[in-house]
Amino acid sequence: MLYCFIVLIKWKKKYLTLNDIESYTRSFKLSNTIWEIIILWNSFAKDTIGKQFVRAADSISANIAEGFARHSKKEKVHFYRIAKKSVSECLDWNQKSKVRKLITDDEYNLIFLELKEFPRLLNTLIKYTNQKLKQ
Repeated sequence: MLYCFIVLIKWKKKYLTLNDIESYTRSFKLSNTIWEIIILWNSFAKDTIGKQFVRAADSISANIAEGFARHSKKEKVHFYRIAKKSVSECLDWNQKSKVRKLITDDEYNLIFLELKEFPRLLNTLIKYTNQKLKQ
């Protein structure tokens, strides 16, 4: 009977999944929002700013996902830091999009406010990784 109880406890143990990471889910959602805005631009705007903006936005969640899948703490943190750099790149593309009148003030503000949260979210993820993993 005790053996069954121990197995049941182990079975109930929840492991962290990628979708449990707030910075991942929010960056995934933001990249799709940016895609939906840029897909409507004319071909020149898409080719010059749009493609790079989408790649940078996609890179945030992609690097979080890649870091999450790595085994060592050092590798995980490396990819989370790359994600932070992609946030900085997105801030630049967002500003250029606004100045060149490719996005509305509301779109700019929505993207800007979300991007400003990511350094804090990623720092929290890095701190958690450094504290919880042994190697």
